[in-house]
Amino acid sequence: MFVLMPSLLGKGYSMAENLNLNKARIEEEDEFYTKLTDIEKELRHYKKYFKNKTIFCNCDDPESSNFWKYFELNFEHLGIKKLISTHFETSKPSYKLELVKEKNNDGKVNSLDVVTTPLRQNGDFRSPECIEFLKESDVIVTNPPFSLFREYVAQLIDYQKDFLIIGNQNAITYKEIFPLLRDDKIWLGYHSGDMEFMVPNYYEPRKTRYREENGIKYRSFGNMCWFTNIDIQKRHEDLILYKNFYGNEDDYTQYDNYDAINVNRVNSIPCDYLGVMGVPITFMDKYNPEQFTVIGLIAGNIKGLAGIPTKTGKDGPYINGRLKYGRILIKRKC
Repeated sequence: MFVLMPSLLGKGYSMAENLNLNKARIEEEDEFYTKLTDIEKELRHYKKYFKNKTIFCNCDDPESSNFWKYFELNFEHLGIKKLISTHFETSKPSYKLELVKEKNNDGKVNSLDVVTTPLRQNGDFRSPECIEFLKESDVIVTNPPFSLFREYVAQLIDYQKDFLIIGNQNAITYKEIFPLLRDDKIWLGYHSGDMEFMVPNYYEPRKTRYREENGIKYRSFGNMCWFTNIDIQKRHEDLILYKNFYGNEDDYTQYDNYDAINVNRVNSIPCDYLGVMGVPITFMDKYNPEQFTVIGLIAGNIKGLAGIPTKTGKDGPYINGRLKYGRILIKRKC
């Protein structure tokens, strides 16, 4: 992942420039590099899909990206048609790397066959030049900037591209992202939870946020997941339900403002209740559209996505007058 913000500028700048500097320091944490082990763990489920595909890694520094490394090393094994990656520069023209076929007659496709081409623009995924590469690609695989996740996904949807990308689990509740999940236009991949990223050495080594090993800094997040629109077996597997609602009604409180019951844990979804239920957002990791219907989202800072009317005029999951954690509203199909 790269940063689409100004670099650290140092001292001696105007107030406006210092404001931009502060913003850059806050948003510098867009720059995380995915570990090869995490890429391999997820992408092994898609091996047949990548055959004869043009793959574009458009948020990667190809010189250090493990996405590029994975596809380059597995180019022939996966039967890839073409691999493209673009490098980002803040304020000057950049370059792209491209791997298509063997060029040096050594009998195999490897790093010696990579072609480097200068760009006229800076490699920003939103630039007209990178959009042209996007158009020719079959699938986008990368770790996009967290701060631009909404805009990034919107571009992929607009250009009707298949994709497999990393995002924060909280993106499930974004008003731009949740409707895509609800309408089965995107879903979660195989792995979610803790993920550790490499960070640039110029990041300040705050002990509470980073660890350092062999001169490399790492930042861990416990709520990461893969977002995709590539069909996978996982989303067709039923969630096993074993708990009963009837006889345990006290465990399932009715919301003050919605005709729905609250379910505190995904593994507590009842097997004998056919009404609307509010479940944790982690449910989306287990969601099978053949088993459940996703109706809406209720959260304190989200309006208009519930999918059912509020009885009190209030949005969000209220129980006994108190606002609770955000919930996905679902209903069983069978």
